[in-house]
Amino acid sequence: MANDTLRKVPELSLMSYINGSTNDKVTFVNNLYSGLKDYGFIVLTDHTVDQKKVDDAYSLLKEFYALPIETKKMYCGNNGGQRGYTPFKTEHAKDNANPDLKEFWHVGRELAATSQYKGVYPENVWPTEIPGFKDAFMNLYNSMDESANILLEAIGIGLDVPKNFFADMVHDGNSILRAIHYPPTKGEDTKNSIRAAAHEDINLITMLVGATDSGLELLDRDGSWLPVQSAPGQIVVDTGDMMSRITNEVLPATTHRVVNPKDDGSERFSMPYFVHPHSNALLSCIASCVGEGAKYPDITAGDFLIQRLKEIGLY
Repeated sequence: MANDTLRKVPELSLMSYINGSTNDKVTFVNNLYSGLKDYGFIVLTDHTVDQKKVDDAYSLLKEFYALPIETKKMYCGNNGGQRGYTPFKTEHAKDNANPDLKEFWHVGRELAATSQYKGVYPENVWPTEIPGFKDAFMNLYNSMDESANILLEAIGIGLDVPKNFFADMVHDGNSILRAIHYPPTKGEDTKNSIRAAAHEDINLITMLVGATDSGLELLDRDGSWLPVQSAPGQIVVDTGDMMSRITNEVLPATTHRVVNPKDDGSERFSMPYFVHPHSNALLSCIASCVGEGAKYPDITAGDFLIQRLKEIGLY
């Protein structure tokens, strides 16, 4: 990689894959695969998530975070933060003792009573103080889920796996919509703590919809930090540890962070959707990625999730 070449995360059109010609689909799959392989990130310039659903969720999110801390804390402590509220400065990056300067709310899948994972995943909790909160967040969750399934199908084509490989893996999956608030940093220990310290995501892929401010950076292959820019209405996608594991690091989990703002009085909201398999899914090396041998032993997605939650102080 030439140092004088300005690197920029690739921008792709998901609608070209959904509605395009055979050539359009092939081009999308190739660009998606190469973007995730090279950067670990891509930006979707268009997709299937209705912007009104995003706007409605952000509006209610701001209402929730404006509530007194005593009220918010009524919704915390749910299974290692897997559902409901996690207070400010609770989570830290793996191998980093300093807490992140954020608070967040987790929404999970609403399972049918007949699902084998009913009772395995924690139940959602909902703030009674904010009317419409449940409907808005479940609407957004389901829309993100649909787009995620399409993306995984395209990734699967690039990896030469059976057609339903990822669809089966994420059916009734433990995916989480994380609604984050980064409060103003004024008065905080900004020498040691940032909004989100350098980390890799746990899951298969993450889809970040409409963050209200910049600050996201990825660790590029040459060791420099590269800003990830996106416009309103776009979705930033990155690969997590589970994807890295099953592809033998062919599609690596790229380290990223959210840096502190220049204006210590400004706040930031963001909503990443973490795409997880169901708990019994086996994270095993994909045949096309084995190369000289699998780098990781097989493990179930459920066991891997608990292992990682412990490492970041949530379990």
